[in-house]
Amino acid sequence: MQSIYERIELLIHRRGMTKKAFCEQLAISTGNLGDWKRGKSKPGTSKLIEIAAFFDVSLDWLVLGKGTPGDASESFPAYIYNKSRELSKDEQWFIKEYIEFVQYRHHKDNSES
Repeated sequence: MQSIYERIELLIHRRGMTKKAFCEQLAISTGNLGDWKRGKSKPGTSKLIEIAAFFDVSLDWLVLGKGTPGDASESFPAYIYNKSRELSKDEQWFIKEYIEFVQYRHHKDNSES
C-alpha cells in the first residue's frame, strides 16, 4: 500500500517537477517533506486540500489511495484553492474555519443518527 508521501511523490514526478520546485510553489519546507517521507509526520488537512487542488486529484485518492489520481471528482477544493489566492489572509482563515465547522457538524449529525 502506498503512503500519502508516495502518492505526492508520484504526482510530483508525473508533473515533471523537482521536489524543490513543488515545495517552493506550495510553501512547504524541504524538512517537512523529508519528515513526510520518513513517516515522522503527515501533511495537515489544509495542506492536503492545497496539494489535492494543486494536482487536481481527489482527497480520497491522496489520503486513502482510493480510486485513481485522475478521479478529480472533487473539483470544489480546486476551485476554493484557486479562488483563495484572491482573498485576504483574514478571509481565507474565515473560510477555512467555516469549512471545518461544517465538516464537524456533518460528522456529529451522522454519528447521532
